[in-house]
Amino acid sequence: MKIYRFKHKGKINHGVLKEENLHPVEGSIFRKFRVSKGKIPISEVILLPPVAPSKIVAVGANYKNHVREMGRQIPEEPLIFLKPPSSVVGPNDIIIYPKMSKRVDYEGELALVIKKKTCLLKDGDNVEDCILGYTCFNDVTARDLQLKDGQFTRAKSFDTFASVGPCIATDVQPDSLRLKTFLNGKLKQSSSMKNLIFPVPFLVKFISRIMTLEPGDIITTGTPAGVGPMSPGDRVDVQIEGIGTLSNTVMKIKS
Repeated sequence: MKIYRFKHKGKINHGVLKEENLHPVEGSIFRKFRVSKGKIPISEVILLPPVAPSKIVAVGANYKNHVREMGRQIPEEPLIFLKPPSSVVGPNDIIIYPKMSKRVDYEGELALVIKKKTCLLKDGDNVEDCILGYTCFNDVTARDLQLKDGQFTRAKSFDTFASVGPCIATDVQPDSLRLKTFLNGKLKQSSSMKNLIFPVPFLVKFISRIMTLEPGDIITTGTPAGVGPMSPGDRVDVQIEGIGTLSNTVMKIKS
């Protein structure tokens, strides 16, 4: 099942895609819900970020090849950081190139959406019960500011620096999904979730022992090798099999 969040005739709703039509959801996607018989052509809606998270917990340095290209050591534990909800944008939205940065990078990633309140998971707990589904994510990063600051907050937190979508896929298995990132149609990143240092179940349990996760929260799983700079006018496509393609264009706002 692919769940989209969309705006149609001034109203925001979730819907399930069947062929080329969205069937609006009755009830919360985080509980038992009903899929209505009514349908709206997907071509007639504005796609939105699939959820409005209370927080985004991002994981860095989770592919060995990316760790090597960044000149770091393989971490003994997941390296996590937060991105603010104000940084979220959806499919086809603009990524704004901030004035204070001279290098802004794409980072294509698999992300998961939390289904229910989750905290203090034990080793034997079933993580799948806590996950609604999976989506594409672009962890946009002002690389020069990351290096200058020596930490992630400013570099990762600008408005539009958390692109997510186009949908939540509820019936994919994350173990071996393939991810590709394209810049202006040219392949820049290509990897499999088999190459994650810390797999999805480990990440959810680890993070749940640090902070309570709420329905709709997003956890990203890290980016593979091939990250690189974007320029105003560029288009970035993050493609994950079984989910879809997240597309955004970069723009610099004139003063």
